[in-house]
Amino acid sequence: MTSHVDPRFGAILRQLREETGLSLRALAQLTHRGKSHLHELEIGSKAPTVDTAQHLDQVLNAGGALARLVTAPIDHEAEADDLLQRIAASDVSNHTLTRIEQGVDDLASLYPTTAPADLLPMVRQHLAYVGRLLAGRVTLAQQRRLVVAGGWLAVLRATVHIDLQQPGAASAHLTAASGLADHADHPEILGWCLETRAWEVLTIGDYRGALRLAQQAQEVAPVGSSAHIQATAQEARAWARMGDVRKTRQTLDRVERLTANLPTPERAEHHYRYDPSKAQAYMATTLAWAGDPGAERVARQVLAHLDPRGDGGERPRRSASARLDLGLALASSGRPDEASVFAAEAVASGRVVPSNWWRAREVLRRVEQSGAPEATDLRDVLEQFKPTAGR
Repeated sequence: MTSHVDPRFGAILRQLREETGLSLRALAQLTHRGKSHLHELEIGSKAPTVDTAQHLDQVLNAGGALARLVTAPIDHEAEADDLLQRIAASDVSNHTLTRIEQGVDDLASLYPTTAPADLLPMVRQHLAYVGRLLAGRVTLAQQRRLVVAGGWLAVLRATVHIDLQQPGAASAHLTAASGLADHADHPEILGWCLETRAWEVLTIGDYRGALRLAQQAQEVAPVGSSAHIQATAQEARAWARMGDVRKTRQTLDRVERLTANLPTPERAEHHYRYDPSKAQAYMATTLAWAGDPGAERVARQVLAHLDPRGDGGERPRRSASARLDLGLALASSGRPDEASVFAAEAVASGRVVPSNWWRAREVLRRVEQSGAPEATDLRDVLEQFKPTAGR
């Protein structure tokens, strides 16, 4: 594993060195490092270790400016495996499990409105707490509640890693979540694991793989559960990406039937509780991907509902996605100028997570293909706000 290094490290190192009036040779002497090695750090051809960054920070009296740009690697496999291993020999003291379960719900409810990079440390902290409790002694019933909580947290953590385009970490924690769900005999968590994986492979263009995983999720998850409904919606998206409008429409009809009498959950923003109002947004996305003429009308309705004042609304990430859907629908119907406006608004909002960035690029590609002059401005906006994936 390697440390995660902010791409600005080299430029800042050079700036600090020059501000102190030191040559590369002089800095090399002060730090007991080779001149060529320091040069490679400055131009970015080599990555510093955490210790190197801290040492340079001290020598240049940078006050932590360099140290903050290099973070130690996370062994995702080890963290995920550790949680699973604790289950085999749990010996936990009796704690108030209700607080743990409330914390899981709180984090899942923060997901739609919190930046992935900000949510991740909170999820990690809660997972570590569950792991510590599993190291004590509990009854079998208490142990199952802890394992279920760990399963929900692991699948949420995997989802956040997907949003940050960190496939290795996502895979490790999806595997952990599946193992926890197996241990607790919890089919809905298993269904969410498959649905989450379906979304991940859909974003990288493996549409048939996404279709297969979405259908497997429907087989595993309890019929009518949130995981079952979401997996059905995911199947529709896969059909749309493969260009099968008939099957896309048929699958959307199934989603509509499943949600026809579904009440709005107490916490509609909860990522793992299906909110019927989401169905319209999923339909807009799916129809836009399928190139269906009805996509524009649905996307406009969704955007008007989510963002009536034009300020992002209460769910700014969903509003940004709705703008991308509308942009794609407009580009497909021969209105690249309008498409550019909505796509640029979505991107400039800062709410398009790395895993959704391909949707912005798709709108840009359609606008460029049209030959519209707005393509240049839209490309500039995408370049300005392009997100960076972390570890």
